[in-house]
Amino acid sequence: MSAVKYHNGKFPPKKLDLERLLPLIGPASAAVARYDGVLSAIPNASILLSPLTTQEAVLSSKIEGTQATMGEVLKFEAEGGRKKVPDEKREDINEILNYRKAMRHAEKRLQELPLCQRVVKEVHAVLLNGVRGHGKSPGEYRKVPNWIGPQGCAIEGARFIPISAGDLDEAMGKWDLYIHSDAPDRLIQLAVLHAELEALHPFLDGNGRLGRMCIPLFMHQAGLIQRPMFYISAYFEANRDEYYDRLLAVSRDDDWSGWCAFFLKAVRTQAEQNLEKANAVLGLYNRMKLKIAEISHSQFSIHALEWIFEKPIFNSSDFVQASGIPKATATRILRVLKDEGVLQIWAEGRGSRPAVYGYVELLNVAEGYTAF
Repeated sequence: MSAVKYHNGKFPPKKLDLERLLPLIGPASAAVARYDGVLSAIPNASILLSPLTTQEAVLSSKIEGTQATMGEVLKFEAEGGRKKVPDEKREDINEILNYRKAMRHAEKRLQELPLCQRVVKEVHAVLLNGVRGHGKSPGEYRKVPNWIGPQGCAIEGARFIPISAGDLDEAMGKWDLYIHSDAPDRLIQLAVLHAELEALHPFLDGNGRLGRMCIPLFMHQAGLIQRPMFYISAYFEANRDEYYDRLLAVSRDDDWSGWCAFFLKAVRTQAEQNLEKANAVLGLYNRMKLKIAEISHSQFSIHALEWIFEKPIFNSSDFVQASGIPKATATRILRVLKDEGVLQIWAEGRGSRPAVYGYVELLNVAEGYTAF
């Protein structure tokens, strides 16, 4: 089969099958609104939902072929990268950590700038900094052709050929304008934006991850959610073949409506799952506020709890030295939480190497099942 080529002149779509899409827009929008209601009620959401943010980074990167788990990423981070792991695994983990850093950078920049090409380029530079794609012009649009197909294939074996490099600047300008255009429905607008960015494939590497990062960023900018914390990659990973097929059909068949329908189902499903997990995290936090205060008898109990929620796998030295809790008190709180079964030791301390602790109950909430 010959490769599908980019849909020149067909963005934005001139017509969508609204009869097909209207029944999907309402439920998706309502699900997002319910999730945002809980998101708005969570104190320090960026801290308490930190494990969900890491899980999103894991799943979005997994779509591109990484094999690291959330537990492996957090344990690697807790150990400061000191423990020897295979080079391939280390690269996978570093890509996931970069994903998190890039999202943090984007959230900060959106306080100063709208979502635009400048922000996209900056985020891409953070995403590829020091990892496998670091030699592929981080933060710069490609100057050469690229194509999508089996790993290592020549252009003759490609499945999809994005827009030519010479037309890329103009096409990204149109994409940028569409972000800020008036649209009858913001979720449909977002679906079109995501598909277009993936079809343009403006960078030599990291396009898929970058495109998925733009989903919560746009939702936040459009006022759909209070914080850019929406986790959609679980649906795309679980339906990976359809995800790619629907994107391909936009260029091959001009089937924007089919893609939009798929996207709206993804948003609704993930909004419902995000709501369930956010409620579970908030419920766990509220229960543990009382429990830790009761068992630690410390004025620093809430401070300790929030630190652990942000880093559910951590080493004892970091907690004692960086939590802001007096050293003797921090040491005692750790001992009490371990003795009471709140924390588990994931790696024993030895010599100058600190022990690594894990908060299993929170990790399982983030995973959505008993993974640990």
